[in-house]
Amino acid sequence: MAEAPEIIHTDDEVVLHAEKVSKIYPGTKALDEVSFDVYKGKVNVLIGENGAGKSTLMKIIAGIEQESGGELFMGGEKVHFDNIVQARARGIGIIHQELSLFPNLNVYQNIFMAREKTKNKIGLDNEQHIELTKKILARLEHPIDPMTIIGDLRVGQQQMIEIARNLIADDLKILIMDEPTSSLSEQEVQVLFKIMRELMADGISIVYISHRLEEIMQIGDYVTILRDGKFVASAAVKDIDVSWIVKKMVGTKKSYPQRKEKIDWSKRETVLEVRDLCLPKKGGGWLLDHVNFELKRGEILGIYGLMGAGRTEVFECIMGLRPEHTGDILINGEKIEIKNVSEQIQNGFAWVPEDRQREGLVQTMDIGKNISLASLKSYAKGILLNSAEEEAAVDQNIKDIHIKVADKRLPILSLSGGNQQKCVIGKGLLTKPKIMLLDEPSRGIDIGAKTDVFEIMNHYADEGLSLLVVSSELEEIEAIADRIIVLSNGIKTADMVKEEVTQDKLVMASYKGHTKAGRES
Repeated sequence: MAEAPEIIHTDDEVVLHAEKVSKIYPGTKALDEVSFDVYKGKVNVLIGENGAGKSTLMKIIAGIEQESGGELFMGGEKVHFDNIVQARARGIGIIHQELSLFPNLNVYQNIFMAREKTKNKIGLDNEQHIELTKKILARLEHPIDPMTIIGDLRVGQQQMIEIARNLIADDLKILIMDEPTSSLSEQEVQVLFKIMRELMADGISIVYISHRLEEIMQIGDYVTILRDGKFVASAAVKDIDVSWIVKKMVGTKKSYPQRKEKIDWSKRETVLEVRDLCLPKKGGGWLLDHVNFELKRGEILGIYGLMGAGRTEVFECIMGLRPEHTGDILINGEKIEIKNVSEQIQNGFAWVPEDRQREGLVQTMDIGKNISLASLKSYAKGILLNSAEEEAAVDQNIKDIHIKVADKRLPILSLSGGNQQKCVIGKGLLTKPKIMLLDEPSRGIDIGAKTDVFEIMNHYADEGLSLLVVSSELEEIEAIADRIIVLSNGIKTADMVKEEVTQDKLVMASYKGHTKAGRES
């Protein structure tokens, strides 16, 4: 028998009500008669595993998608949005999880895209655009030059620009935030929360999607939980705790999967050795300062550190994206010359980048083509491609790592974030690597999808694949890694086996390199 939905009512004013909204795509029912309330001047949290229907519901409210059934009401009036312009006219803005900026345009052009101000009704008032851009970015504590090209900004800065685009609207009533903190530092998160409180004080309602449960408890007022496209429960945050949320999301509490057996790593051969890895910083100093570590066959080695510690830079050096680095990289005891990414794939490396949309996927390709992209040479017969062999390999890959997809010819963006991430991992696995580098593999995916990803990692590690994993989440990296090294300000400050690891030790080591403490590399 299906679990009855749980609703805890409130007397707060409802500014938007979704009544039994459904959305049907070919082969799947993304939303199944979901009802949802947005309360005035409150943070309305929407949570659920990947594929639960959160983003689909938000796209319908924002006019990006249209409902297959059900109704929307604002102020007691039935509304329907054929496009995002109509939704904006009713005061609804959306900040997407995957950035929707124009990388070849500058900051102010992106912020005022489709909201341009004119001068004397004949031309664009770029002076006003620049001045207003400076003001809104100062409010966000990000004084970025309005003339900066978006593509030159780091992901966290681009996320702030995405937020700024919505804050300039004079008639904003509802602001939808889909994973807005996934690329932000802790300091940037607190700035965002301050802005959210200011918006709420002005009566603006916020719909907030996040997989970071501690954020929900800190900033949320109401929580609505979806599971498998259905409404499960809603409640005031003050009346619940994290365990209630997790139970409603997944039915039962999940823990991170563990390795099948305890391994004596001293008896395993070293497959990768990094010696005195240095990476100079523009203007002087070091992004990486004589970093050393080893990786054993079948080992999951975690890399932990604060933002800017040098974690991603280690991967970029190994994959040939930082030719200015110095130091030695050895595979099975032999030094290799690093030329480019393609060469490193041939050397047995696979890379799952942090930003799956920009670096891991080709959005114009379908699911199958994305998965086989890095291994096409394996299916080449002279100048021709053996399509049957390629398709068979993709089908097996989809089956092996449990990608939920009705048809591999569907667009890659039709998948949930967790299944997109599995495609990026699958693409790497199809090259038959010996060493896989995973940079924040659980970023922007829910608890269920995280469990799936970690089970994939454990399975292939048990089969002999060696993994280097970067994670910002203490609990995650403590659970999944066999050993953890900590980077701080480009210096390796700790190297701990699983039995030695505590969260306190990891935090202390992550700050150690910001002092004049001795190097432990």
